[in-house]
Amino acid sequence: MARLLKKNPTGDPEVLELNMGVNRFGRDKENHFQINHATVSSHHCDITLTAEGVLLHDRGSTNGTFLNGQPVKEAVLQEGETVRLGDVELFVETTEVVIAIPKIEREIPAPPVVLSDGGLLCPRHPDARITHRCTFCHSVLCDDCVTKLKRRGGKLLKLCALCSHAVEPIGGEKPKKKSFLAKLTSTVKLPFIHRRK
Repeated sequence: MARLLKKNPTGDPEVLELNMGVNRFGRDKENHFQINHATVSSHHCDITLTAEGVLLHDRGSTNGTFLNGQPVKEAVLQEGETVRLGDVELFVETTEVVIAIPKIEREIPAPPVVLSDGGLLCPRHPDARITHRCTFCHSVLCDDCVTKLKRRGGKLLKLCALCSHAVEPIGGEKPKKKSFLAKLTSTVKLPFIHRRK
């Protein structure tokens, strides 16, 4: 990460590690980096760290902000440059920005318990049988694990409680029941439409 070294006349320089975003410098204790020196204003300057680089912005300080001895209101900082806030010098050691995306470890659930009849028990609800499998994360789910949403028109949408993707029943879809009219037409062999002569 980008780093500044605050020159210390009595010993080793103080290392100031910049954070992503705005870093406020000044004498006031509410700044991110408090510099107790009479020539530093309460809210002296901001140093903004982004993926593109490091930007210095003077906040209307009394004694000014200087980059390599020249007064500046705004400037892009490079490695090896010297920033002066009043009489306090800061050396730009590095402007490197490291953006790291943490790896998220997913917890692997315990395998389901197999019953004597071949059925499976849900790993999250030990007393419930598995009835569905997620089409995305392939988790096995019981009826309690399935989120049910009723849509307009009466159709029920079943979703995985873990990843919110569609689920399918284990063992395939149950055969749909015939409607009353379908049963009637298959059992009664009378023609309902007569031809005219």
